[in-house]
Amino acid sequence: MTVHALQPSARIMMQATGVRKSFGALEVLKGIDLSLSQGEVMCLLGQSGSGKSTFLRCINHLERIDFGRIRVDGELIGYKDCGAHLQEMHENEIARQRIHIGMVFQHFNLFPHMTVLQNVIEGPVGVKREEREEVRERAHAILKRVGLSEKVAAYPRQLSGGQQQRVAIARALAMRPKLILFDEPTSALDPELVSDVLDVMRDLAESGMTMVVVTHEIAFAREVADRVVFMAGGEIVEQGRPGDVLGNPSHPQTQAFLAKVL
Repeated sequence: MTVHALQPSARIMMQATGVRKSFGALEVLKGIDLSLSQGEVMCLLGQSGSGKSTFLRCINHLERIDFGRIRVDGELIGYKDCGAHLQEMHENEIARQRIHIGMVFQHFNLFPHMTVLQNVIEGPVGVKREEREEVRERAHAILKRVGLSEKVAAYPRQLSGGQQQRVAIARALAMRPKLILFDEPTSALDPELVSDVLDVMRDLAESGMTMVVVTHEIAFAREVADRVVFMAGGEIVEQGRPGDVLGNPSHPQTQAFLAKVL
């Protein structure tokens, strides 16, 4: 297992307090309390419908929460605290916050009309207004890091699913985020393409990137995560070090889930 030697004084990079979220009459998050330290890798596990991906999308306000608060690096996400109530921010203010929160989706979400290089530099140049040449240089270095130096001029349709996902990771890295969220990044890939994406994620973890990963890759969680969180029915059922949660789970729902997937 990767050990990142988190210090007791490491600052809290993400903190969720009493987070609730409903879709109509269905409550999918039932009071989530969770924090993540800088440099920590957290894997969220659970059956489909347990609330993992919804919670992930709440962290960067792709989903509005109904109750509670989420802070990233101390900043309240999506809302202004007006004392007795929260007031949702304007979209441009929310977009400013998302600059610091990378997101890697299950289905890549690349711009099909742009080359690999253009996809990677679009955010820093178009959103952060960084100097194009400086960003191009950084993008080439990142694409080399994810093993795609030879694909800078290719379009997404010319790439395998695994290559497209590595471009999506490069795009997130190009924004120099404080935190990266991964929403089942390998679930849409053919089995033979999964390992290349996981290798890139291992490299990020070893470099100290703060990461929240929704995944069904149990072996990856066991090896890379600092903490595993098991969710069921919109609640956190169990959490702890991978060796404890995956090797000796204490909750019956965790035990039943692992019995099916291991």
